[in-house]
Amino acid sequence: MRTVKTARRSLWHPACWPSWLGLACLWLIARLPLAWATEVAAAAGPLLQRLLRSRARIAARNLELCFPELDDAARAALLRENFRDLGRMLVEFAWGWLGSPARVARIAVEIEGLERLQRLRAEGRGILLVGAHFSHLELAARLLTQHWPVAGMYREHHDPAFEWAIRKARLRYASAMFRRDELRATVKHLKAGGTLWYAPDQEYRRGERLFVPFFGIPASSVSATHQLARLSGAAVVGFMHQRVAPGRYRIRLLAPLEDFPSADVAHDTTRVNAVIETIIRAAPSQYLWAHARFKTRPPEAPEKLYR
Repeated sequence: MRTVKTARRSLWHPACWPSWLGLACLWLIARLPLAWATEVAAAAGPLLQRLLRSRARIAARNLELCFPELDDAARAALLRENFRDLGRMLVEFAWGWLGSPARVARIAVEIEGLERLQRLRAEGRGILLVGAHFSHLELAARLLTQHWPVAGMYREHHDPAFEWAIRKARLRYASAMFRRDELRATVKHLKAGGTLWYAPDQEYRRGERLFVPFFGIPASSVSATHQLARLSGAAVVGFMHQRVAPGRYRIRLLAPLEDFPSADVAHDTTRVNAVIETIIRAAPSQYLWAHARFKTRPPEAPEKLYR
C-alpha cells in the first residue's frame, strides 16, 4: 500500500508539473479541428528545421544514405517537407492520445486488408502488426482499433506523470498495452489469437540485435519479430498508414509474410526490414528521419555515418 501511495504522490511532485502543463496543452490541441490544426502546425516546419539543427543534419544524412538515387535538390525538398510533417506530428499525437472518441470516429479513413486479419483469426492465429515511426503512428493505430481490436507494445516513459497519463489514454482504445520487457504476457496475448502492433524500425539498446540491411545499409536491428512469431505462432502483417490529405488517412494491411519464422533469425529480420522499407517508401516525407538509425556500426564497417 505504501508503494502505491508513494507512486501516486510522485505524479504531483513539482518536477512533474511541466509534464502536466504539456499534457494540458496536448488536450487543448486535440480539441482543435484536425485538418486545420495540422496545416497550421506544418507552417512551423522551417522554424523547426532551424531550431533543431542537429536533428536536421541527421535527417539530411539519412535521406542521403537511403535515397542515393535522388539529386541534392530533391532531397532538400524532401527534408523541408519532412520538417513540416514534424509540426503536424504534434497535432496528430495529441489527437491519437487525447482526442475524444466521438471526434476521432469522424476522421475520414480508408482501410484496406481487414479481410486478411479476419482470415488469420479464423485460422486461430495471433497477428503481429509491424509498423514504423511515422508522424501519425499513434493516430493510425487508434483509427484501426475502431475496426479491429489491437494491443500495443511501448517503451516506458521516464516521466511518471507522462507515463501514467498516456498509458491511461491508450487503454481507452487499445485492448492492452505491454512494455517491451513483458515477453510472457505478450506471447500469451498472441497465442490467444490477439493482435499486437509495434514498430521495430529504430535502433534499440535492449534485446538481441543483428546487423542486417535497411535501405541497403547494414543496420543494428532487433530480432523481436522473429522471436515473438516463433514463440506464439503469430502471423506477421505489415501495417502501412499515410496521410493522403489534411485530416484524411489511408491504412493498408499488407499480406502476411509466408514461411515465417524460419530457422534463420538474420534472414527473418532482413525480411522484416524489407517490409518496413516498403512502408516508408510509400510516404517518405511522413517518416521520422530525425532518428539516428545507423549510429551503431558493425565491427567490419566501423566508420561513423554521422558527423
